[in-house]
Amino acid sequence: MTKLIFLTGFMGSGKSTIGPILANTLGWDFFDLDGIIEKKENASVSRIFEEKGEEYFRKLESEILKELSSKENSIISLGGGTITIKGNVELLKKSGKIIYLRISPESAYYRLRNKRDRPILTKDGTVNLGKDEFISKINHLLEKRKEYYEQADFIIDADKISLGKTVDKIVKLITE
Repeated sequence: MTKLIFLTGFMGSGKSTIGPILANTLGWDFFDLDGIIEKKENASVSRIFEEKGEEYFRKLESEILKELSSKENSIISLGGGTITIKGNVELLKKSGKIIYLRISPESAYYRLRNKRDRPILTKDGTVNLGKDEFISKINHLLEKRKEYYEQADFIIDADKISLGKTVDKIVKLITE
């Protein structure tokens, strides 16, 4: 059985929600990569992006990912863009199994539409976009990331399935 599972997917796909439930079900540890970064930097991901830039964030993200990749019996929730950084996919594949929680742009919109902490999906980091513009931006990001997400070992359509069923599906996949 695989001892290290990485959850990847777009913002709002359920990585940070499913991760702790999955870890609890398996009796494993759970680590949220973005949460660890926020704690270490004493700032939100969006503030880090604003003040120090994406390059700084991605470098820090890769360093912490390297540390986490030596863990066992752990579920690690990745940031939405973690898998797009050169070298990260190889590290993930070498260390464990990657599970892509795939959702449609429409589902992402409904899950994220009221969030203000996703600067990439707002105007000037403050004003939420209109529905069409929002979905268009999600589509653009998903297209850019698709080739990376689809390198996952397993793809779970997490659109219209309950959390419990998603967790059950993942448990079944990794214990077989």
